[in-house]
Amino acid sequence: MDKLDASRPLDALNKARDKKIIVELKNGKQYVGLLKSFDIHINIVLENAEERENGEVKRKLGVVFIRGDTIILVSPSS
Repeated sequence: MDKLDASRPLDALNKARDKKIIVELKNGKQYVGLLKSFDIHINIVLENAEERENGEVKRKLGVVFIRGDTIILVSPSS
């Protein structure tokens, strides 16, 4: 994956649009999917999302909306 070279955090998220990302939440859950959209509160919409536990797929969810104040980490998926 290309390096996400961006001067501002929202620029980095914008460059990750339509790419697979990992989102980790405060409750320890992890979601992987294609980043479709986000806003200034880092509310995120993922497509083809999967919930993962200990690196293994727990369930497939499809399209999900993740509230920004629950997120602790967003990373490009390798």
